[in-house]
Amino acid sequence: MDIINRLESEVRGYVRSFPTEFKTARGNRMTDVDGREYLDFFSGAGALNYGHNDPDMEAALLDYIKSGGINHGLDMATAAKTRFMETFEDIILKPRKLDYKLQFPGPTGTNAVEAALKLARKYTGRSGMIHFTHSFHGMTLGSTSVTSNAAIRNSAGVGLSDTTTAAFDGYYRDGRDTIADLEALLSDSFSGVDKPAAVIVETVQGEGGIYAAGFDWLREVARVCREHDLLFIVDDIQAGYGRTGPFFSFEPAEIQPDIVTLAKSISGMGSPMSLVLMRPEIDVWDPGEHTGTFRGNNHAFVTGAAALEKFWRDDQLTRHVTEQGERIRARLQEIIDKHDGFDGEVRGRGFFIGLDCAVPDHGNAVTKQCFERGLIMETTGPGDRVIKVMPPLISTAEDIDEGLAIIDDAIGAALAA
Repeated sequence: MDIINRLESEVRGYVRSFPTEFKTARGNRMTDVDGREYLDFFSGAGALNYGHNDPDMEAALLDYIKSGGINHGLDMATAAKTRFMETFEDIILKPRKLDYKLQFPGPTGTNAVEAALKLARKYTGRSGMIHFTHSFHGMTLGSTSVTSNAAIRNSAGVGLSDTTTAAFDGYYRDGRDTIADLEALLSDSFSGVDKPAAVIVETVQGEGGIYAAGFDWLREVARVCREHDLLFIVDDIQAGYGRTGPFFSFEPAEIQPDIVTLAKSISGMGSPMSLVLMRPEIDVWDPGEHTGTFRGNNHAFVTGAAALEKFWRDDQLTRHVTEQGERIRARLQEIIDKHDGFDGEVRGRGFFIGLDCAVPDHGNAVTKQCFERGLIMETTGPGDRVIKVMPPLISTAEDIDEGLAIIDDAIGAALAA
């Protein structure tokens, strides 16, 4: 750890929350250099939905490397890329009757968002974007401009223009109709909002505090976009790939976004990769108009295809996440009720759950106690008061019960400190 503290930039973050040196990982367990094992309820911030080093993905990748498979290929056609695209179409798109073109930007979520924003602006000929309170879409200038967190916006160092913030579902505690507000922004010629290119939304806001939009609300946002001739962009970078149950988090709403951004777990085992889905008529890019040296990560194509084959040929994973997610929410509520002096609210969907602590200091205090007891968790939202409960989707009921027992104990210890 000395070299980390001496040489790594002050921008480092998670190493401060988890001050140990990790060496190996498998499934939902990580082991440090001292041999101590940790249960992972963080899942690489959503990049490890299927756990660490899945044996089937690992074997596929090792076989590919040993065979001399293409590593770096820009956006050239490769066997790995072809197989991923065929598998994605066969297992994901066709069964859902989704008609999308695929774009592979540079392999980060923020680059996928940048591409989506640029494409929406080019297609519509308009520059404005509407995003929502508590939103997070990335750390580069375009994605930061549609992020609501003031600290992140201020870190840009320049003005962030051509964006408007609207109220997310449930933002007003008094039940005010946020859809009516959105429609007023777009319909009232005195609202001061020029007609935008698109609306971008997360169905579950991860970095904003684990706020889950209702499916009726999402349908209404899609309707408003249609009626006002706006593109509807869903950022599924953290909420997708089964994190909330279905592959796409928006499936239960029975909507088809114009553009979808994917990254994180799309590669299966944490390798960098991102993907933008767009309706065919929106694909108005000129060749090479949005490029990147590391677009088309062939190793990620290999593991991503293996993940689709293993987990998405049927609905077993979706059913598991839905059932166990309900158990997690119910058990967390029991834990809250058990501890006098610990007020909180359980939010989220599937394995994307937040425990909102009424006292901001409680969030970090509890996750620190969890780490000391061998459980990896993080906080999110205003004042870091929301504890993120994000186990790998392969976690069993026994794994979940083990982690929840640690949370229960950690809350008691934090209150007693």
